[in-house]
Amino acid sequence: MTDAVRSAFRDQAQACRDLGSPLTAQICDTLADALDRSQGMVAARVLDWPGDPSGRADALPLRLCGALHALVLTRSAPDLAQAYAAADVPASLLADSLRAHEEMILAWLDSPPQTNEVGRSAVLIGAARLLSGLSPLPLRLLELGASAGLNLNFDRYHLGAGGEGVILTPQWRGEMPQGQIRVASRHGVDLNPLDPARDALRLMAYCWADQDARLARLRAALALAQAAPPQVDRGDAAAWLAHRLLDPVPGCLTMVFHTVAARYFPADTANACEAVLARAAVRASAEAPLAHVEMEGDGGHGAALRLALWDGSERRWSLGRADFHGRWIDWQPRQL
Repeated sequence: MTDAVRSAFRDQAQACRDLGSPLTAQICDTLADALDRSQGMVAARVLDWPGDPSGRADALPLRLCGALHALVLTRSAPDLAQAYAAADVPASLLADSLRAHEEMILAWLDSPPQTNEVGRSAVLIGAARLLSGLSPLPLRLLELGASAGLNLNFDRYHLGAGGEGVILTPQWRGEMPQGQIRVASRHGVDLNPLDPARDALRLMAYCWADQDARLARLRAALALAQAAPPQVDRGDAAAWLAHRLLDPVPGCLTMVFHTVAARYFPADTANACEAVLARAAVRASAEAPLAHVEMEGDGGHGAALRLALWDGSERRWSLGRADFHGRWIDWQPRQL
């Protein structure tokens, strides 16, 4: 399994470079080469990982990088924090940190990474603005794989330079949609919902240390959510959605959405969600329309953006593509 572990770290390094984090890439590359069982319990556990360490499964490199960033954020490892600030983390310091903080890191490795990427809200703002031109009704938001629910607050964020609070400034290609977004209610579901106050460190630790703008967005979104936390239920996405879509809700446009979440659903859950949407679509009307907004990987560059709307008829759009972290959005809406 050692070769698979080292390969997972190298693959993650390339992904970090592609997504604009050279520091995390350097750390992953260093760990891929330097991890040795003689470095203590953490190194031994990582190298002897019993499952699939890759980003497609257990995401072991992100678990370890998240633990190291948590040490930096909590000022528990001053030398490591200084090296992070200098963007130069030598192998010897990484080995020392693994030994010095074994208990904390071992506990961190027990849980899979969990993020709440606020940059994706720019896509949701675009989709909601488009929908506002198709229906005058306020939105009833239902998010699948909501984590801490930060993207349920997308209508409270500012898209474009200037403004206050959570400011989203993606490189926007294409005509930016206009329109007023009105939200009637917002609810989400997740297998392990996070609390914006209690779990803030966990979310910050999985945001890469050299991405200052991304960290600033996350801090602002957490502060907003701590003041008025969205409701995120614990549960299976399909069962939860079936309950929420059991009957149409007149006077609202129900917007079901997920951003880079469906890829992590078990096949049975993903298929069941599609079946629930299909049943609910038959009952949708102009008085109680239903929309489905997706931002998901499809093997192409970035994520594919799709929209379906049922309001007595069915319409579908390809909205374009976006960077997984929302750094750029190629907004090219085309009705299918």
